[in-house]
Order: sequence, then C-alpha cells, then structure tokens
Amino acid sequence: MGKATQFIVGIIGAMGAFCLGAVIGWSGPVETEIKYFGAYEFSPDTTEWGLVGSLMTLGAAFSCIPVGVLIGKIGRKTTMLSLLPPFFIGWLLIILAVHISMLLIGRFVVGFCGGGFCVAGPMYTTEIAEIRYRGIAGCFFQLLIVNGVLYAFIVGAFANTLYFSIACAIWPIIYFLIFMWMPESPVYLAQKGKTEKAEKSLRFLRGKDADVSGELKDMSAEGQKETTSTGKLLCRKVTLKGLFLSIFLMIFQQMTGINAIIFYSTFIFQTAGSTLEPRFSTIIVGVVMVVSTVISILLIERLGRKVLLLISSAMMGVSTLIMALYFGLLMTSGVGWLALMAVCCFIIGFSVGFGPIPWVMMAELFAEDVKALAGSIAGTTNWLCAFIVTLLFPVLNLHIGAAACFGIFCGFAVAAFLFVLFLIPETRGKTLNEIQAKLGEKKES
Repeated sequence: MGKATQFIVGIIGAMGAFCLGAVIGWSGPVETEIKYFGAYEFSPDTTEWGLVGSLMTLGAAFSCIPVGVLIGKIGRKTTMLSLLPPFFIGWLLIILAVHISMLLIGRFVVGFCGGGFCVAGPMYTTEIAEIRYRGIAGCFFQLLIVNGVLYAFIVGAFANTLYFSIACAIWPIIYFLIFMWMPESPVYLAQKGKTEKAEKSLRFLRGKDADVSGELKDMSAEGQKETTSTGKLLCRKVTLKGLFLSIFLMIFQQMTGINAIIFYSTFIFQTAGSTLEPRFSTIIVGVVMVVSTVISILLIERLGRKVLLLISSAMMGVSTLIMALYFGLLMTSGVGWLALMAVCCFIIGFSVGFGPIPWVMMAELFAEDVKALAGSIAGTTNWLCAFIVTLLFPVLNLHIGAAACFGIFCGFAVAAFLFVLFLIPETRGKTLNEIQAKLGEKKES
C-alpha cells in the first residue's frame, strides 16, 4: 500500500497544477468570443488581449519567491492551502468583469496563485516519495498541468465564456476540500524538529508497519545542520552550480515556445489553414500532451532525466523547424495538416522531457536548507520567460512573421540540446548527498 499511497497523495498534492493548467488553457478558447462576440461589456484591443494572455505569467513570476519563503516557514501544505481562497477570488473577478481592468487583475491573481504551486507542488510531491519513486512523483506536477490545459480546451470548445470560467473556478474549491486531509511533508516536519509528526507522516505514506527509522534519521540530520545566512547559502559553489543548471533548464523550457503554442493555439491553426476546426485541433494538442506526459512518467526512472531531455530538445528543434518552413514556404501548398503534425510533434517532445523534468530537477539539485529559496528563484525565471514569450509572440508574429518566430524557437531548442548534452548531470536513483557530491566535482564525469 505504501507505493499506492505515495502516488495518490502525490497526485492530490499536485492538483494545484491542474488549477494552473486551466488558467493556461483558458485564453485560447475564449479569444474570439471576448474580442468579437460580446462575452463582456467591453472588447479588448490587440494590446489588451496580449496582456490578458501574458499577465497570468507575470503574476506567477511575482509569486515564486514569496511562496519559497512561506513553504520554509509555515510548511508546504499550509502554503498551498492558503493560495486557494485568493485563487477563487481571481476567478470571480474574471467571471464578473465589467471593465478590462477587472479581467486583467483577475488574470494576474490566478496567475500569482497558480505560479506559487510551481515551487510548492514539485517540492511536496518529491518529498513525500521514496527515492525510487521520486522521479515519477516529480512528474505528477506536469501531468496535472497538462490535464488542466486539456480540461480547458475541451470545456472551452463547447461552453460559452461565462460557463467555461465557472467550470475553471470550481477547481480551487475542490482542491482545498480534498488536500486539507493530506499529510504535511515529512521532510519539512523533520527540519522543524517535529520528529513525532514527521514519523506519523512517513508511516501514513509508507504504511504503518514500514521501517521508517532510516529515512527519519536522514531527514532529521538535514534539519540539525548549523543555520547559515541566506547569502552564504546561495553563494556556496554547489548551490550556484545547481542554480545555473536549474535556471537554464527553466529558460529553455519556456524559450522553445511552449506557452506561445498553447496560449495562441487556436490562432496558429487558423493561420495555418488547418482543415480541422481550430477548437478540435487544440483538443488534439491537449490529448497528445497528456499521453506524452504519461509516457514520460513511465520512462523517467528507466531512461533517466538526461536522455529524456536530449530526446525532448531534438524533437522540439525538428518540429519548430518544420513550422518555420511551413509558414515561410508552404502555406499555399495545401498541406495544412503539416502544421497540426508539427505542433503535435513539438508537444510530444516537450511533454516527455522539458515539460516535467525541469520541475523534477529543481527539487533534486539543491540541499534542503536552500531548496525553497533556490527553487523559487528558478521558478521566477521560468515565469518571467513565459511572460516575455506570451507578450512578444503576437507582436513579433505581426512584425517579422510566424516563420521567423518559429525559427527563433528552433534556435533555442538547438541550444537546449547542447546545454543538456555537455552540462546536465544524471540524478536518477541518487540520494540528495550523492547529487550534491556530483555537483561539487570540478568536472562532470
């Protein structure tokens, strides 16, 4: 039962990612109705709609560091629960908006709350799992994100903006009511010297008859380390190297174009002249994303992080090159199916590697005493890059064309491949101390 319990608790703990996925997927299906068919009393112009798409990513960027501080002070579970009431309020602002400012504020708020789960969620799911299941549990976060996106694509394809927004707003409530019964991270409890509570949490997760003494001893030893100033923690050589690796994984995750493709998927298929209705094309994209993420979960502890990242970046590079060639040379050639095929190839590539693994490695690359702060810095970087991509993509598409945009994404995918090939260490099956020792080497073997 220990394995099943860890997976169930991990999936429930990652439900904040489902709520975030609904936020990410919301803007694509509603764009036409909001801009042209009177979903609200106002009609956003191009700039305002760009902000509707991108402000949620800016909100997410603003949340990572505060949440990184909170999860170290009040715990992973309490922090995640505290994000859910304002999450619901953000959706209320979107539902009841009578002015563009209400819609923009609502998008910022739901982005802020959703982004907070990007730091707390992967940390919680990896900390409740045994080492042999850590990679799988770390992927739950991305799995729930893509299921949230798919949920948004499906509901948004058939419901009007009002009912669609309500269908998204109920999930923070559902999450709160379920997650409140789950245990706190035993790692956090041990760090705070709450040994009995940590043991109780571990027995709940591993089974009441399991021998948890070894795990508990290791967790408690981490918590008893001498307290060091934040500046000294961040300036440790091994921490700086972990930050360098984690930050660039986050940069490549976003700058290869995933959020541009998701946020503007309907627009991409309309422009590409796909023979399928754009709303059905985006649903196909969502299904492909979910299936590919499940494949990643099945492979991550067999092939390892590095191999999947290399496969991922190679597939994203090839698919964005095809998209660039399509928009540059082939749009009048009657091959509209090529755009859908290339996007699906990109989604598969992203979902098996650069989707889940940067979040997994963010929770693996840092010592416990600096994990929350370093993870929040990496998360902030991720969302700032997402903000840049979602804000600039429609503008650049207008001025330099879709072919050039996808050419830029292809360049980042090539750079990501080289970065992983030469710099990323394999962390599969390694304890925290082994990973720290690996990072501390002068040269990667």
